[in-house]
Amino acid sequence: MPQDFPAPLPRTRLYEQVADQITEWIARNGLGAGDRLPAERELASRLGVSRATLAQALVALEVVGAVEVRHGDGTLITGRGPREISADVRAHADRLPAVIEARDALETKLAALAAERRTEDDLARIDAALAAMAEDIGSGGRGVEGDEAFHAAVTAAGHSSLLEQLMGTLAELIRESRIESLSQPDRPQTSLAGHRRIADAIRRQDRAAAAAAMHEHVALVSDVALLTDR
Repeated sequence: MPQDFPAPLPRTRLYEQVADQITEWIARNGLGAGDRLPAERELASRLGVSRATLAQALVALEVVGAVEVRHGDGTLITGRGPREISADVRAHADRLPAVIEARDALETKLAALAAERRTEDDLARIDAALAAMAEDIGSGGRGVEGDEAFHAAVTAAGHSSLLEQLMGTLAELIRESRIESLSQPDRPQTSLAGHRRIADAIRRQDRAAAAAAMHEHVALVSDVALLTDR
């Protein structure tokens, strides 16, 4: 009897190929931790790809910790090995849908609980996170730290120790999806507006509105290039 054909090879997405090119270029040039990559325009030209594709590859490298993007200071190399990076980039893209699904389930519930249980101290913490995010975005940043602080404040306002522990187990994976989402064009301002709707519903103690606003926000997070290019 003839043997079955092997399973089809997985399709390598363009940004993955570019991420591989970048790590190979880093290795060939002997670059290591603390060295900077060339400006995006120059690097895209050297690699022969569009700046949009390059940006997507750099985001993928950032979320797996291969590079660090500093606002106003360029992209720094962390010094990890290229084989490890390539595997992590693919693993990140593969697990992203499950992370977003878990976020939706947990954070939608937490937003509803926050609307019911929040204290004045909780509201102050939420407002401080919104202000930090707005300030960072206003100066040209992505608002990653403020975004993280906002979701932590909403989680705390839910006053559910078990759900807070579950969120803690997902923290690093959620940070990956946060960086990816906030790196999309015009996404930081859109995300900030969504956060404000969540905060307003929590302030009004409207459970249904808070849950709906959080669900809408997490749905926005799922609209990322690493998934739409699959």
